[in-house]
Formats: sequence, structure tokens, C-alpha cells
Amino acid sequence: MQPQQETYNPAYWRWGGLLLSLCVALYAFTGSPLLLALPVGLAFVLLFLHNYKLAFWLLLLLIPPSIDLGFLELPVSTSVPDEPIMWLFLLMTLALLAAGRLKMPVWWLKNPLILILALQLLWLVVAVVFSQNHLLSLKFLAAKLWFLNAFVVIPVFIFKEKKDYITAFRLFGVTLTLTAIIILVRHARLKFDFMAIHDAVGYLYYNRVEYSTVLSMFFALLCAAVPLTKGRSWQRALLWLVIILFLPAIYFTFARAAILAIIFMFVVNVAIRIRLVNWVFPLFFAFIIFLVAYLVHNNKYYDYRPNFQHTYTHTSLESHLVATFRGEDMSSMERLYRWIASVRMSREHPFVGVGPNNFYEHYKPYAVTSFRTYVSRNPERSTTHNYFLFMLVEQGWPAMILYGVLVFAFFWQAQKVWHRFRHRDRFYRNVTMGVAMMFAAGFINNFFSELLETHKVGALFYLSIALLIILDRKSKELEVADGTQSR
Repeated sequence: MQPQQETYNPAYWRWGGLLLSLCVALYAFTGSPLLLALPVGLAFVLLFLHNYKLAFWLLLLLIPPSIDLGFLELPVSTSVPDEPIMWLFLLMTLALLAAGRLKMPVWWLKNPLILILALQLLWLVVAVVFSQNHLLSLKFLAAKLWFLNAFVVIPVFIFKEKKDYITAFRLFGVTLTLTAIIILVRHARLKFDFMAIHDAVGYLYYNRVEYSTVLSMFFALLCAAVPLTKGRSWQRALLWLVIILFLPAIYFTFARAAILAIIFMFVVNVAIRIRLVNWVFPLFFAFIIFLVAYLVHNNKYYDYRPNFQHTYTHTSLESHLVATFRGEDMSSMERLYRWIASVRMSREHPFVGVGPNNFYEHYKPYAVTSFRTYVSRNPERSTTHNYFLFMLVEQGWPAMILYGVLVFAFFWQAQKVWHRFRHRDRFYRNVTMGVAMMFAAGFINNFFSELLETHKVGALFYLSIALLIILDRKSKELEVADGTQSR
């Protein structure tokens, strides 16, 4: 499967111009904006059939500015234009599989990360079968399929040379930076008010948490790219300018998880360099298990129930952080409210959960009323605020364990790949570290949310896995080429 060669066909322009004129005329008559989208969609389909690699680059370019749109009065939505492009890629993959023309490389199939992802997908199907609401779960499964296809399968055929990594970085970075500038300008007009960040983000992102997560994940790539600009003064200056822009952009999201994610990704950076990353996550998981056991013992968690006289939404990041440690922050207390409900729910559905996309429909009867806050009505229909619990509640213990194994296996492999490249290829060494740091930032953000199912965070998360798999292959090829092996 190779990108098609570009050819010029003047018939495309004639028929395309005719269609565009017709749609504009019909739009003027009916006022329906869908008629204007028709020629654009058809043009992309033609591009897709003509050169799917170029279509993939366009997908990366369009992810940051894509927005969620609902369908009339139906309780479903999609993000446009990026998700329809993912649908096309899934259709292409299914068509090639049916025709026997798609063959995944053996090295890709043998990678442990692919095995774990395959087991996750298999268990997701099992959870859908036993779901409390099959319609909601099937929608979740469909979205997972086109995500995995677009950002785990397709990249194998896209990322062949160093220039492909550079192209992907630049395309995603350009539009992400533009959205950050737009939001900063909007926020500045609102005097960087703590509550006004929601209005500043607007429709560009699902909420400020998704926005801060995407910024912190891409910030990892910006940091990893700095050493690669050595000797290129204008590129280095531009890169530092973007980094300097990202720092206030992240700060003014007032998202504690994003700031913690940046700290954590540098911890992972050091751990990989000194070959200790394999210890970071077992220690992290051990700490979480200890903390949960402490809170559950003799119902100790009741001591941390919110006090309505002191629990409120704060007006600055500093007061937000202080209130977090004092147990006086509303969003932190709301997380405890959801976490307690999640654990109590899991006792009734430990093996397969209540079903993907079913948390909101079932969690409130399991919540402890003494932990309710002013925002517990949950009109935005958000879920557990922790991806481990999200997996536990909706898909059961096997799903949660597989997610933990995926995280551990990713960093175990990233450490090995980085050390293979260490003295062999500076470019791929830095790309590997950037990918590992991006994944680390995503992991921390998703420890306090469940954003892997959103199109922007999910794209970066799964693309980081795909790139590490490809980099693993390249590192082994270089190892064989120079006749040595790293330990």
C-alpha cells in the first residue's frame, strides 16, 4: 500500500467548478449551509482517492481547529472536519482488507503494544455485548475503531522518512498554535479572568481541560525539537517563540493537571536517560493502591467530605492550588464524589462493567450524598474524571488492568528504543524522547479526566503509540546495520 502518484486532470476542475456554482446557487435559494459543505467534501474525497498520504497530512492540520457539531435534535454529535476524514480512512482500510490488498508488516503485528491494543479492543467488544445500553456502547466502539485505524494502523504507511516526522510536527503545530493565539487574545480581552477561560475557549475545544491537555502534550514535542534546531538560527528562534507562547497559554487555562503533566514528563525524561523508567510506574501504581487502601480503611474518606461553607470555585490559579491541598476546592471534591460512585458501581459489575459510554446513565444512585457539591447535577454529562476508573466502571477489571499494562509497556519500550538510538541517530533519539514525554503528559492529564475518547487528545495519544512502534523498528534496523546491540 503506497501513496498514489499525483496526476493533473483538467476534468476535475471543470466538473468541480460546475458543482461549486450549483451548490452556491442552491445555498442562496435555500439558506442551508450543508450545500456549501458538499463541494468541499467531494473535493476531499477526490483528494483522498488521489493521494491518501496528502489526505493524512490534511487530517493532522485540521485536528486542532475541528469543532463538535450536533445532528439536529439527535443526542449524537461528531467533530468536523477531522472525524469524517477518519471515517474515510476506516472505509479505505476495510475495502483494502476485503480485496486482500492490505498487509500489515510482521514486525508491527509482533510488537507488544499492538498485542495489548488488540486485547483492549477485544475486551471492548465483550463489554459492548454485555452493555446496559447497547446503542450508546456501539457508538463508543465505532469511534474507537476509526481512532485506532487512523492513528495506529495508517501511520505505518505514512512515516517512512525523517521528513515525514517533521511534516507531521509542523502541520499539527501550526494550527494548534493559531488556536492558542486566538484563545489568548480572547482571554486577554476578558482580562484573563479565572472563570472567563471557558468563554475564551469557546467551541474550539470541548472545554478548557481538553485544551490544556493538548497544549501540554504538544509542549513535550516542542521541548524535544529544540536540540534538533542547533545551527539553524531562525528555526531555533521561531521554536523558542512558540515555546514562550505556550507557557502563558498553559498557565491561563488554570488547569492543575496540565502543569503537573509538564513536571511529570521531565521526570520521565530523566528516568529514561538513567534507565529507571521501569520503576516509575510500578511505584506510581503502588502509591495509588496504598492511598486507596488508606482511604477505604474504616471509611477514612468520610473525613474529606466537602464543607459547603468553605468549598467553592476559586478566582485564580494560586487560590485554586491552595484550596486543593486544604480540601476546599469544588472541582476536587466533585472528583471524589465521582470516584466514590465509580468504586461502588464496580462492585456490582466487576467483570464487564455497565457498558462503554454508560457511566452517566447509572452512577448517581451509587454516589455518597455527603460528597455532593454545587456542580453535582452534571449537566455536561461528564464521567469519572479518572481514566482507570472510567475503564473499571464501563468495561470492568480486565479493561482497567490492560490500560495499566499498556502504560507500563509503552515506557518500557520507549526506554529501550531511546538507548538504541542514543549513539546512532540524534534525530530519532530526540523524536523518541518527545513521543515518550507527550505520552507521559497525556497519562497524567487522563489520570484526572477521561479525554482519550476526544478527537484531539485521542489523536495525540494513539499517534504516540504508533510512532513508538515505528521507531522501535527503525532502532532495531540501525542496531543490525552497525553489528552491535544495546542492552
